[in-house]
Amino acid sequence: MFRNREIRQFSVLFAVLSFAAAAAGFVIHPAAGILSLVTAAAFGTAFFVFTKARYKNLSQISEQIDLVLHNADSLFISESEEGELSILQSEITKMTLRIREQNEALKKEKQHLADSLADIAHQLRTPLTSANLILSLLENASDGKERKNLLRETEELFVQMDWLVTSLLKLSRLDAGIVVFQEGTIEIKSVINAALRPFLIPMELHNIVLYTDMAEGARIRGDAGWLSEAVQNVIKNCIESAGDNGKIEIVCEDTPLFVEITLHDSGTGFKKEDLPCLFDRFYRGKNTDTAGYGIGLALCKTIITRQGGTVTAKNHPKGGAVFSIRFPK
Repeated sequence: MFRNREIRQFSVLFAVLSFAAAAAGFVIHPAAGILSLVTAAAFGTAFFVFTKARYKNLSQISEQIDLVLHNADSLFISESEEGELSILQSEITKMTLRIREQNEALKKEKQHLADSLADIAHQLRTPLTSANLILSLLENASDGKERKNLLRETEELFVQMDWLVTSLLKLSRLDAGIVVFQEGTIEIKSVINAALRPFLIPMELHNIVLYTDMAEGARIRGDAGWLSEAVQNVIKNCIESAGDNGKIEIVCEDTPLFVEITLHDSGTGFKKEDLPCLFDRFYRGKNTDTAGYGIGLALCKTIITRQGGTVTAKNHPKGGAVFSIRFPK
């Protein structure tokens, strides 16, 4: 307490004034001098006791802050009566709890980043390993037809890696908050047509029948380019699931409350244990034959939810998977 210069200065001034008042009292009358000394001693004692109690509370608050700075597991929160010190202690307690929450959030983000980097490295390693194997086979291949097939497989692998890297970059931009959606009134039919355009030739090559039923004039608010990207990822999943000679049905429903896009494929659907995790990043499902990387649906959900919509997936009662994208009005 007496390390505080102001306390020392006050104590010296209080002692000087007390002795001056006592001296003046003794000049007037001895009883007056004694009364002055007793009064000064009483006030001095009261001040000392009160100040010591306040410094004790301040010391406890200091220990509390020190615990937070050293990442201690325990957090001391004492009870005090109403007053300025109590208000200060309450605010410091709030601050320490907030710092603790931020530290925990940073730890989780750090772990999530480490896991994501590990997943990305794994996702890229698989096609790179296959490409290296094909290149080694290509070096020893003498037949022209075999070399052409190996070159085509290598090209497909690099196309997959390009798509993977591009999707990862888009996800990272969305996570970092760099993307600014250009909100405007867009027609659902134009979004679906733009999403279908890159897949028309592959669907024809694989003899996939496409059926569409789009409500005329259905409009929503959003970014047309990014929404088309989201729908593309769902269509890509449906094409892979439907396979050769499959069927894909796209229906758009316009109601007074929402606009909904439903995509149904004729594939095998999802396993029950996969349904809760379909939109998780890098989740490929229990089926080991899955060709995807677990990126497309995660990117789709991020884009749609950031623009106020929802996306869900389930199994159709008659077989196949059903994706529902809904935007409230």
